[in-house]
Amino acid sequence: MLQRILFSFECMLYAVIITALLSTSAANPSIDPGDRARRFTLAIEFDFINWTVNAAGIKLGQSALDIPLTFGEPSRHKIVVDYLELMDQILRDEYDLRLMYTDPSIPDPAINSIGLRHELDDLYARQRLLAPLAESILQAQISAILSGIGLTTSGQPLPPVAFHISPLPYHLVISPREKIQQDASISLLPDLTVDRQAALETQVDSTLNVSSLVVPVGGIGSYPTMVMRTTDFNWLSDTVAHEWIHNWLTLRPLGINYDTTPELRTMNETTASIAGTEISHLVIERYYPELATEGGVRVVSLNLGPVGPGGLPRPPFDFRTEMHTTRIHVDEFLAAGKVEEAEAYMEQRRQLFWDNGYAIRKLNQAYFAFYGAYADVPGGAAGEDPVGPAVRALREQSGSLTEFLKTIAGMSSFDQLKAALAK
Repeated sequence: MLQRILFSFECMLYAVIITALLSTSAANPSIDPGDRARRFTLAIEFDFINWTVNAAGIKLGQSALDIPLTFGEPSRHKIVVDYLELMDQILRDEYDLRLMYTDPSIPDPAINSIGLRHELDDLYARQRLLAPLAESILQAQISAILSGIGLTTSGQPLPPVAFHISPLPYHLVISPREKIQQDASISLLPDLTVDRQAALETQVDSTLNVSSLVVPVGGIGSYPTMVMRTTDFNWLSDTVAHEWIHNWLTLRPLGINYDTTPELRTMNETTASIAGTEISHLVIERYYPELATEGGVRVVSLNLGPVGPGGLPRPPFDFRTEMHTTRIHVDEFLAAGKVEEAEAYMEQRRQLFWDNGYAIRKLNQAYFAFYGAYADVPGGAAGEDPVGPAVRALREQSGSLTEFLKTIAGMSSFDQLKAALAK
């Protein structure tokens, strides 16, 4: 009983602290472009406080029931796998329902979809019962892994691992046109349609002379953390661990200084990505070995691009390599002051990605400012940014993941990281 009371207190404390940080960042951006952009976003911004109150209530209810201890290991395994299969059926039915309302050959979608909508109602009811069980079990399993590698305070992970699967807000990312740098990020409603996203970007760009982009995210380091719906357990466990690392860093120098410089943001995101992947591998190895993918990475091969001369297939398209090349050339254009040339080049490259099966809606400075911070794997949108390779090098020279995390968590500048590598 005492342990549950302490768990509840810790959850509420972290929820208050982290929500205050998130809501303050969203409501009062310290960077002027974000402050000015809020004239266009006030009516469509995400309410972190309301979401957190609801999610925290769900988590406290789960902790009071001690759900993971109610079932044996085989039952816990089955609950999580059943949840993934249920989510797969829900996503398939939702897709079929959208098609019914899109297909011009269906004269009355409302009538024709009655059976499918009833099926979805039944699936949603099952999901409401199964999701809290699956979330609680995965929280306990990740907590056990964290304890096993020594990433604890007084014998337990702090903050306690807590996540909730939920529709996630979009982020409006703003970068200068003259250089790639995230000057602001504003959280928007989860149901913002693509036409409204594009219209918002046009308003912000034309009024402020900036580069903006509305991006989807898979997880947010609120408390409890937000994680989007998925059927991929490898991705789910990785994302839950990734966002917990952000929570863990929040009261340490690296996390406190997340928005201080672009370099520190990249250090934070790359650290969380590295740790999330390693922790996820340990979870899968111990509890779900049959769900492991080769090398821990699920590879999807898309054959959507055009054929080459004579009807022969083109060579495989390497997305990360091509995106890396794109970023390098964009940086060269911008360094030379050729902003319009850089933007024209990015649109040309976006069409190349489209031709090879990658539907990137907009490729601009804001795109690279956002995605370039995730540099746990070489190449990609980070280009030649030295921060990601430096974080990876520190992990390689560290004796363990925990040693790496405790070392980098105490840093508040990129210079400190470079100095650590020079020792």
